[in-house]
Amino acid sequence: MTVRIAAWVELITLSVMLINMLTVHIDVIASTCGPVHGCAYLIIVILTLNLTKWPLGIRLLALIPGIGGMLVLRRINRPG
Repeated sequence: MTVRIAAWVELITLSVMLINMLTVHIDVIASTCGPVHGCAYLIIVILTLNLTKWPLGIRLLALIPGIGGMLVLRRINRPG
């Protein structure tokens, strides 16, 4: 459950930062979303690498910045 929340936070903050950068570039948004995005990324990496019940390939997906959390969720929710 925590990986799911952190993955969504990572994706949403990345989206907000990119939209902000491409449009109005408000410094407050950048300085708020940047650290939140970084913390979400670190939480995903730490939690996923510590879950030894998941195969190594799935755990290594968490290391991809920006979308690693969503890739992990996609792989663990895939049937089969």
